Amino acid sequence: MKRRTFLQGAAVVTALPVISFYWAQKNVAGVVEQTTVERLSKPHHAWQGQISKEAFSVLFEEQTEPPGSSPLNHEHRDGLYICAACYLPLFESQYKYESGTGWPSFTQPIAGHIDTKPDYQLIILRTEYHCARCGGHQGHVFKDGPKPRGERWCNNGLALKFIVHSDELPPLRS
Repeated sequence: MKRRTFLQGAAVVTALPVISFYWAQKNVAGVVEQTTVERLSKPHHAWQGQISKEAFSVLFEEQTEPPGSSPLNHEHRDGLYICAACYLPLFESQYKYESGTGWPSFTQPIAGHIDTKPDYQLIILRTEYHCARCGGHQGHVFKDGPKPRGERWCNNGLALKFIVHSDELPPLRS
């Protein structure tokens, strides 16, 4: 292999993560979202007494629940989906849809209530998202959703609580 070819290949491989990160941030929601929620400085381990072990595993150890296991898959009432840890509203029911993936899916989150970051755990780039307030892992967003946005916000049901529209929202937890 020629030195020049080797150096060109190395440059491409080196630049790929940077290009992928920029592309994912700009194309997931069309623009980079700005967080408008004040971030809690509570350490993750402090949530252990407030949520179930299973929810803690998903929210703060970034695990994934088995597909088809969430009762929220079949929730069709009007309401809000809030973070299971801090109770920040994350999704409105009007944006929920049946994706056929086995996880609750939405076409868009509540603006400013979600933070995103690149995730390379499966080698390929995915965009992971978290609650903007407590940092709890919610799921991944993909570009294979319905029109007009083309987004599928695929969420772990254990990371959410559903509040029926007629019920009062619980106060935010700290």
